[in-house]
Amino acid sequence: MASPKVWLITGSSSGFGLYMTRVALSHGDKVIATLRKPSVLDSLASEYPSSQLLILPLDVSKPDQIEAAFAKGKEAFGRIDVVYNNAGVLAVGEVEGTPEQVARDIFEVNFWGASNVNRTAMKYFRLNQPIGGLLLLGWDILVLPIEGVTEALKAEIDPNWNIKVTIIEPGPFVTNILGKAPMLPGHPAYISKSLPSVALRDNPDLIVIDGDAEKASEAFWKISNLENPPERFLIHRKTAQSARKKVQELTQALDEALVEGIYI
Repeated sequence: MASPKVWLITGSSSGFGLYMTRVALSHGDKVIATLRKPSVLDSLASEYPSSQLLILPLDVSKPDQIEAAFAKGKEAFGRIDVVYNNAGVLAVGEVEGTPEQVARDIFEVNFWGASNVNRTAMKYFRLNQPIGGLLLLGWDILVLPIEGVTEALKAEIDPNWNIKVTIIEPGPFVTNILGKAPMLPGHPAYISKSLPSVALRDNPDLIVIDGDAEKASEAFWKISNLENPPERFLIHRKTAQSARKKVQELTQALDEALVEGIYI
């Protein structure tokens, strides 16, 4: 991959998107920073020349804006080496109590928006000379549907394209995503104090958020320099603990089914 690299970052206004933008720039890379309101980055724009930083409007729920951002980025810098697919939204509430329209609005960004960024990234990576690129997929909170689609995308990529994909699963890092997320009204059936959603409404401080997002972004930058980046990157200890617990549960279920002779 060329050096300095050219990054396209979605959701650059805050959180991991802003940290990643700053980290990439600090290492001398070029950045196409995209966000809904470009004026948010006026201060950052004054720190770097236009030959290193391009700030563009992008609402990832609008496919035409995605294509326009990639096209303008390539026109400005000649190529796009790394795409950090980060833009996402969140609402806090029970699945059963989430209004359908709220859920659909979230899916427009977190699923369809992210999927369209993924697809457009593939197209522009193939336009690079030499061909290739790195897709980093990750938010403050990863969404399972887009993770599954990205797994399918990885399996379909021609090895000759030299396109790598890393799914980042950060965990509880200090960003403002929870602060911006609306707290939905509680479902009337969920009243027990032992339920996680009820406990969270009563005491939001129950969620311990202690990860350093700037240090994590430095780790993501290091991944962009690896010849063979990991397919998954679980960077927070709590994410790793959750993954181990899930693996143990699945292993136990498989072993029990084998003992019971359930397999065909």
